[in-house]
Formats: sequence, structure tokens, C-alpha cells
Amino acid sequence: MTIDTVMAFALFALVSSITPGPNNLMLLASGVNFGFRATLPHMLGISIGFMVLVLAVGFGLAGLFAVFPWLYVVLKWAGVAYLLYLAWNIAHSGPIDSGSKEDAHKTGPMNFWSAAAFQWINPKAWVMALGAFSTYVPATSGFQVVILAAGLFAVINLPSVGMWALFGAKVRHLLKIERNLRIFNYGMALLLVSSLYPMLTVA
Repeated sequence: MTIDTVMAFALFALVSSITPGPNNLMLLASGVNFGFRATLPHMLGISIGFMVLVLAVGFGLAGLFAVFPWLYVVLKWAGVAYLLYLAWNIAHSGPIDSGSKEDAHKTGPMNFWSAAAFQWINPKAWVMALGAFSTYVPATSGFQVVILAAGLFAVINLPSVGMWALFGAKVRHLLKIERNLRIFNYGMALLLVSSLYPMLTVA
């Protein structure tokens, strides 16, 4: 990769990582409901899970979709189903600092492994990974180039998604009133469902 290509790729990684999507909307909601520190495993799971996905695509996983196009369809609709489930959970999150053990169990923040695994059925993550290698990284790229691309994406992705969780944590005090929090959570759930539309129109 030339310097110009690296710069263009870095810009693509920044824009695609920081713009609204399922990961960022969930982090915003998690920051509001649980705080920044409790959301850290979710953030790390996203960045490391996505880096592994990028590595897999770079080392030839994308070729499976050319041979088995139905596989991409299955992954996409599995992601849709899971995102609808997550949207329902966000909409029904309990009050901030609720002392109810039942609420804490039901609405706790996503853990590292769940966030990492989610990237494999996240429609936007697949669009980002496939777009990176179809546009910026040649199909004949060697091992080092794929590693560089995945590492660069991870370095840019973590602070980008972290901004959403941090913003959520900063406005958390404004949503101590249960009614306001309910409105926020319903809004986040609606936006999460809405975020599926542009990704589902991608073949």
C-alpha cells in the first residue's frame, strides 16, 4: 500500500467507524444506561471482533460469498434478527442505578465476547470489511498488507466507537428521570431498527 492509499484507507476507516450504525447506537445507549466504565468491554469487543473479521475477509473469507452467495444472505438475516432482539432489550432497559437484581440481570451491558461475536452478523461490519478490500486493498495483497489494514482499522475504530459511549455517559445525568430515560431508550431502539434499512439494500 502506498502512503496515499493508506491515508485514503484511514479516512474510510474513520468515517465508517464514527458514523451511526448498530454498534455506535448500542454504545450510546449503554453509556447512558450503564456508564462509560461498564461499557468498556463492549467497546473492546467491537474493535477486536471487527479486526478479526477484517483479517478473515482479507485472507479469503470473502471468496466464500462468491461460491456460496446464500451464506451472506443467511448472515445478513441472522444479524437483522439479533439486532431486533437488541433493540427490544434497549427499549425495555430499566431505570439508571436501579437496585433491582432482576433489572440488572435483564439489561446489563454487553460483554466482550458477545460484542466480538456480534460483528460476524452485523450487516454494517460486513459492508465495511468487504468495502475495505474491494476498494482500497488489492485482492492479491500479501500477508503484511492484510495485517496492516486490520491493525489500522482497529486503531481508528476503538476511539471512534468510544466517543459514542463517552457521550452517552456524559449525558447520563440528564436522564435520571425515569420518563426521560424511557423516551431515550425507545428512541435508540427505533434508530437501531432504522439503521438496518440502508444496509439491507446492499446486495
